[in-house]
Parts: sequence; structure tokens; C-alpha cells
Amino acid sequence: MDVDVRRLMLLREVARCGSLTVAAKEMSLTTSAVSQQISKLEREVGVPLIDRHPRGVRLTDAGRSLVVYADRVDRLMSAAEAEMAEYAGAHRGQLRIGAFPTVGASLMPLFVKQYRAQHPRIALTVRSARFDQLVEWLHRRELDLTLLWDYPWDQLDDPEITLTPLMRDPMLLLLPDGHRLAGSVGVDLADMRDDQWVTRAEHPVGSVLSRICSNAGYQPRIAFAANDYQEAQGMVAAGIGICLAPKLATMTLRPDVHAVPITCDPAPRRIFLAQLRERRRSPAMNAAAAVLRGCARELAQARPDVAHP
Repeated sequence: MDVDVRRLMLLREVARCGSLTVAAKEMSLTTSAVSQQISKLEREVGVPLIDRHPRGVRLTDAGRSLVVYADRVDRLMSAAEAEMAEYAGAHRGQLRIGAFPTVGASLMPLFVKQYRAQHPRIALTVRSARFDQLVEWLHRRELDLTLLWDYPWDQLDDPEITLTPLMRDPMLLLLPDGHRLAGSVGVDLADMRDDQWVTRAEHPVGSVLSRICSNAGYQPRIAFAANDYQEAQGMVAAGIGICLAPKLATMTLRPDVHAVPITCDPAPRRIFLAQLRERRRSPAMNAAAAVLRGCARELAQARPDVAHP
């Protein structure tokens, strides 16, 4: 099968837009030209790829399958372009590293300060995003390295990615002033069945909370779903409920919130440094790995600090 890659990318754009006209505008082409190119692609593959309707187009089953391959081709082409630019010297002396929000507010500031002090001639770029976006950027070689995480029951499994363990990030219980267990050195979650909970909206910590409470013999009663951990702390301080949070999300605490360890924590989050398996490490990447290991050891020994107004 001899397929024109440009037509494959055009089909991908039509699928994204749901319309030949909109795709044509995005690609700076006429609607007629887009339609002709899709028709040529259909002849190349030998099957219909779109169904045309008055209000747009709908991909056939074959069209949807081909778009999956188009996504892979686009990612590979981006990766190839990035690597060729590196060989040409366009990225010499640069490091692009990814981070997710909790490490972006804890580990990364420490890393950036130390890395720039030790390697002032390397241009450092940090990009923050959620897990799936970081993995996508890594595959597309828009990042050299990225920090990722997983849990023991849901381990990261991507044969194209090499993971270097950095640290474990245990779960802590956030309690308000006046809570009966606020001064404890450790809390058994079985003792929290009568409390209401603050959790994160559409966030993995919600499934962690459900799992570990289930292991303790009950399901948590959710009183509030917060957008971030700072908001969660505010709701805990107000007495709406208690909250489960990874240690890295609690490095700065409100003065009216207490972070208490959980006895027999079954869910320590694992933090990794990730790179593409086939990617050779540059000196800048090796230096970053060394600095990150030191920063991770430093944070693992740190206790949450109370934020004073």
C-alpha cells in the first residue's frame, strides 16, 4: 500500500475538525482541494474513509483505524525531526524537562536552582502538565526527560520508556486544628470511618482514597471535591472534612492544618525520572539525573513546613 503521508495528516485533521470546510480553513486550503485529497487517499488504501453529510463528515470504521496510525506517524515524524535537529547541533546545551503539578511545586524549584548554579551554560526549560501529556511530549521528543509517577497496583508500563526511581512519596492525612487526632504521630485509617473527606476532583488521589479506605473496611463520605491541594487545605482548615494528600503536596502547610502520617501506608506513590529507551543521554541529561537524585534525597528527609501569613 503506497500512502502519501501528507494525505494521511489531512485525514487526521478532518477527523479532528469533523468537517472538510473547517479542516480546509485550518490547513489554508480550499474545501474542494481537501475533498480531492481525501478521495485520492481512499483510492490509495482501497476503502472509503469518510461519509459525507450535510452538516459535516463522519469517519468510517476504516477511517477511524487509519487515523490511529496517522497519530503514530505524526508522533514519529516529530521525534525524527527533533533528533535530527539535535544531531545538527540545534539543541546543543539545552535540557527540556517535564514535571507534574505536585513536583512542580516542591522538587522542581529545588532542582532548577541547583542545576542552574552547577550548569549555568545549559539552557533549561521546564514544562508542567498532567501525566498523559507528559508521556506524549516525551514520545514526540518535545522533552528530553520528564518526571512521572505511579502506584504499586497501577504501575507504569510503556516498553518505549526507561524509568529511573527517584523517591517514594507517602500519603499523609491532613487534619484541622482541634481534630481529635491532630497531634498524633500516626493514624490508622480504620479510626477515620466517621469523618467526612475532602478529595481532589477528577484526580488519581480519589481512587487512592477509595482503595485504602476500602482496605480499612469502609467507603469514604466525600464532603468536597477540590480543584487543587491548596483549596483542599482551605476546606480542611474550615472543618468541612479531612484530606488524603501525598507528602510532596504538603511541603507548605497552612498554620491551621496538620499533616499526620498514616500507619502502614499501603499506597506510597513512586516518583520516576523517565526517558525514551532508545534515546542516548546527553551530558545535560546525565547532569540533570544526578542533581535530581540529590534533590529527591533532600526532600525525602524533609518535613512539611507550616506557612505563616
